[in-house]
Amino acid sequence: MQNFKALAKTVIEIEQQAISELIQFVDDSFELACQFMYNCKGRVIVIGMGKSGHIGGKIAATLASTGTPSFFVHPGEASHGDLGMITANDVVLTISYSGETHEVLAITPVIKRIGAKLIAMTGNSNSTLAKLADTHICIKVSAEACPLGLAPTSSTTATLVMGDALAVALLNARGFTADDFALSHPGGSLGKRLLLRLSDIMHKDERVPTVSEHAFIKDALVEMSLKGLGMTAIINDEQQLVGLFTDGDLRRVLDSRIDIHSDSISTVMTHNPRVAQGDMLAAQALKIMEDKKINGLIIVDDNNKPVGAMNMHDLLSSGVL
Repeated sequence: MQNFKALAKTVIEIEQQAISELIQFVDDSFELACQFMYNCKGRVIVIGMGKSGHIGGKIAATLASTGTPSFFVHPGEASHGDLGMITANDVVLTISYSGETHEVLAITPVIKRIGAKLIAMTGNSNSTLAKLADTHICIKVSAEACPLGLAPTSSTTATLVMGDALAVALLNARGFTADDFALSHPGGSLGKRLLLRLSDIMHKDERVPTVSEHAFIKDALVEMSLKGLGMTAIINDEQQLVGLFTDGDLRRVLDSRIDIHSDSISTVMTHNPRVAQGDMLAAQALKIMEDKKINGLIIVDDNNKPVGAMNMHDLLSSGVL
């Protein structure tokens, strides 16, 4: 019987070492590649064959989703018409660990003739592809994790990590924000977390639990029971928020000698509660609630008047949580 766990750990250790060795290759050539891509007026086109092509597709997708318009072109298809996708305004990132991949080299002279900037990502700085490129990013690894030294393993991992390094460096340089990211990720739970704002999910109008600061505690309990959010906003005569009363406050009241029928809610409410605005991202509200260990938020307008309310159940039902 093979020791599968021991073999798997060896693979991981070899690939960890390969990633560690990449740091030495983040040099002036890497920076020049970033400058080419940052100043690109067209698209960053990624080209690779075989396993490098699969990794290239992921790199192109990561670039595109983080603010650098990009797409993948298969070198075989490029030789049969898809080179028409490339213009002089583009930057071409070619990936070949050996730097001698025939299908990639076959189209390189045409790319040069078109006038697009050419970035090579290889494991051999003296390769044909590296020498033809305007700049070269080295992804050399000491060993493949494959015991035969044949299947691309460490080398493809190194390529993927270097591609991520490019994408994140460009993301930061462009000042790319969560809102920008959301525009290219509208689908699924990720899209909901990034695009949804409190104004989209909050309870509004008569569904917002509110009582006057002059009300009795029992009145606040009735309001909380009616609205079912586990809290109520406390407002002054100008309809501005002055406090909050929650289920947690109720438990503390019940442990004391306070009379819910005769004592004012203002004597037991939480003063200066944490609030939110309607344009706040739901994901930001979730972070606030987790950090403050609270289950709900009152949403106020610019005059500190309650306009909405929401709790963890609302985040859960909306798919944010």
